[in-house]
Amino acid sequence: MSKGLTNSSIDRQNILNNPYAVAEIEKAAGIQGIPFEGKTVLLKEQVATFFEVTARTIDNYIEKFSDELRQNGYEVLRGNRLKQLKLSLSGQSDHEIDFVTKTTALGVFDFRSFLNLAMLISESERARLLRQAILDIVIDTINQRTGGGTKYINQRDEDFLHSAFVEENYRKQFTDALKDCVAMGNFKYAVYTDKIYVSIFREKASEYRKILKLDNRDNVRATFYAEVLDLIASYESGFGDLLQQQATVKGRKLTTWEVDGLFKTFESQAHWKPLIEKARMKMASRDLAFRDALHLQLKEYVTPVRREDYERFLGEKSKELAERLEDAKDVMKRLKERE
Repeated sequence: MSKGLTNSSIDRQNILNNPYAVAEIEKAAGIQGIPFEGKTVLLKEQVATFFEVTARTIDNYIEKFSDELRQNGYEVLRGNRLKQLKLSLSGQSDHEIDFVTKTTALGVFDFRSFLNLAMLISESERARLLRQAILDIVIDTINQRTGGGTKYINQRDEDFLHSAFVEENYRKQFTDALKDCVAMGNFKYAVYTDKIYVSIFREKASEYRKILKLDNRDNVRATFYAEVLDLIASYESGFGDLLQQQATVKGRKLTTWEVDGLFKTFESQAHWKPLIEKARMKMASRDLAFRDALHLQLKEYVTPVRREDYERFLGEKSKELAERLEDAKDVMKRLKERE
């Protein structure tokens, strides 16, 4: 994973949204701060001392990246909350915090915003070393929680198994429609599968394989997220039905030119647009965050992965596919025993 954290807000946010990695980084960093409202916070002067820069340098970064830092936990305390912080400081004698008793507004960093700042400061050697440690811990955390690899991290989603079963049924309907309704050799299955892939995520299967570094034994669809599988199933169901209708009307199999024309009209229907954009965003963003795989054709769709997605693929609800299959088997067995 080669990330330019100082230059990429998406890469920074992907790390800060990963609660498992942040927890491990906090343990490894061992930063000593001020207990406040159930967490640890740091004053600007403490942060400046840690990074071996001036307080003015910290002020410059707060001014330049105010929205990002506030989103990730930096805040200015006033009123009663500031009084509570002063009480927490009453027993401390560090010279850096002597001035706090006189101030009426005070900015504080929690650990996430401290990390955020570490990923921004370019003048500090300590910040650079911490960024290296952050990246190593993120990789180790993801690998540990996925059993050593991310190729099939999509299968840890509790929605994956259902989507895969549904898509397999629609896939059979689609290939049957191609077999019965299209006058073309067996390569038609690959041709029109690729047309669906290109329509949804702008890549043929062979291009997708290269980006994810899949080998010939890997099943491409086994690496798709549930939302992508759902959209592919919709395409297969809808276009397969259209092929059957047109072949029935004409009383014969359709030519390649006829099928290509039908597909162009089919994929241009307005109702696909929001579904396609959602699938592209999910695939491009998650693959970059979880698999360190950049889909160049979808780079404008990359956004930070939400905290909920880290829970979905790395959290307690996520499971290996083998576990989900075992659970499904037990459910089916219980249902059969009731009959």
